[in-house]
Amino acid sequence: QVQLVESGGALAQSGGSLRLSCAAAAFTMRNYAIAWFRQAPGKEREAVSCISKIDGSTYYAASVQGRFTISRDNAKGTVYLQMDSLEPEDTAVYYCAAKTTVCTWNPNWYNFWGQGTQVIVSS
Repeated sequence: QVQLVESGGALAQSGGSLRLSCAAAAFTMRNYAIAWFRQAPGKEREAVSCISKIDGSTYYAASVQGRFTISRDNAKGTVYLQMDSLEPEDTAVYYCAAKTTVCTWNPNWYNFWGQGTQVIVSS
């Protein structure tokens, strides 16, 4: 069983920045591709970004491309999501998720999920 713990969610102003963290045991994290998803009230869960386990390749949804940066520190067992130029539309609960193979945008393929962290962006 993989336990993922998100942190870093907060209230931010439009144009501001936040950094989310997704932590797991170091020996665990390196074996998984890690993605960030988000879910706003009344909306479906959507993929935001993913980082591969093999070469650290990164992928971004069009809505966050150029504003968000995903990175991983396997030694610390942590994946980060740096969110800059925040917009009110970024308001959502953010979840990190792990899967053993390659990144995908389909949440159904992810084996493990964190509990989520709330991000609120005020205009």
